[in-house]
Amino acid sequence: MTEQALRLGTRRSRLAMAQSGQVADAVSQVTGRPVELVEITTYGDTSREHLAQIGGTGVFVTALREALLRGEVDFAVHSLKDLPTGQPDELALAAVPVRADARDVLIARDGLTFAELPDGARIGTGSPRRMAQLNAYARDLGLTIETVPIRGNIDTRIGFVRGGELDGVVLAAAGLQRVGRTGEVTDFLPVDIILPAPGQGALAIECAADNADLVAALAELDDPYTRAAVTAERSLLAALEAGCSAPVGAFADLLADGQVVKELRLRGVVGTTDGSTLVQLSTTGPVPETHDQAMALGRELAAEMLAKGAAGLMGERVH
Repeated sequence: MTEQALRLGTRRSRLAMAQSGQVADAVSQVTGRPVELVEITTYGDTSREHLAQIGGTGVFVTALREALLRGEVDFAVHSLKDLPTGQPDELALAAVPVRADARDVLIARDGLTFAELPDGARIGTGSPRRMAQLNAYARDLGLTIETVPIRGNIDTRIGFVRGGELDGVVLAAAGLQRVGRTGEVTDFLPVDIILPAPGQGALAIECAADNADLVAALAELDDPYTRAAVTAERSLLAALEAGCSAPVGAFADLLADGQVVKELRLRGVVGTTDGSTLVQLSTTGPVPETHDQAMALGRELAAEMLAKGAAGLMGERVH
């Protein structure tokens, strides 16, 4: 007799289906059970407003979480950067698998890199974080660019470039990787120049907290280093009291001495969207061994950033 399939809740977008399909295969391997995808439409998928206007945080997540709590699906896969920083008690963040490429990338007309863009180039992004850092980077290069708010799926965004409406768009490398479209990238933007969104490139696998067997099975897909890094990044975001629509970038990476991982470095940035003012700081500490240690690293850096004036750069703070 075939074991009953596990139901995986996913958004309907091509990217969400691709990353959920990859997780479904991995979950089938660790549980020995088939996994079926259950497509769920979220508010973020149907609203045509810019993400910064509809609040950003949670708009792609709430419907999936409600389906979990109603028992309509057994577990759900989210892009971690879409996840609000507060974790509901009824749900367990059972696994954070190994992170994909966290960088942002440029897809520009004529194969241009960012440094080759013409003066006045129009660059599309729906992210205030990207706007702040792209404008600052352009200024460093002696360039003037116009950042244009856009949204939509990967096809829609790249279509603005192909159709000649924009000179380029900036997207997450991980999403393009998951749908097999990295060949269209014209420039990978190093994290030293553009810090990604907290949790960018990582996935979150959630299930009901009281389903101990499923929590334990999904935990086999967890990568402790990725979890420590994204926990520190999200702790920084939470301590700045900023939603994912705020211009906050954060990235934690491991510093290794040969094969031995020694420390975790956390970098954070907050800026005005025109790029004229950035507060960018970093801190380094031992690799966190517990959730609380990773949280503390993020809070410490946030406190330093707030002391340097970060609060005044974020517009309205989220309470």
